[in-house]
Amino acid sequence: MKYLIKYKFMLLGIVIGGIAGYMYYYYVGCASGTCAITSRPLNSTAYGAMMGGLFVNLFQKEKPNTDENR
Repeated sequence: MKYLIKYKFMLLGIVIGGIAGYMYYYYVGCASGTCAITSRPLNSTAYGAMMGGLFVNLFQKEKPNTDENR
């Protein structure tokens, strides 16, 4: 549960990116089937999820490392 709370924004970015990737496949796609990313919905969704997670991670501030034993 702590993991979900700690990475909630990155997980949200992954979900939104995955949805956006699938929507790109569905509405734009690749008519010939030779496009590497948009030829299959799995590829497009995975790429969108990865990009969404990385994009959200750009805006997260790194917290200073605190020692809990002090």
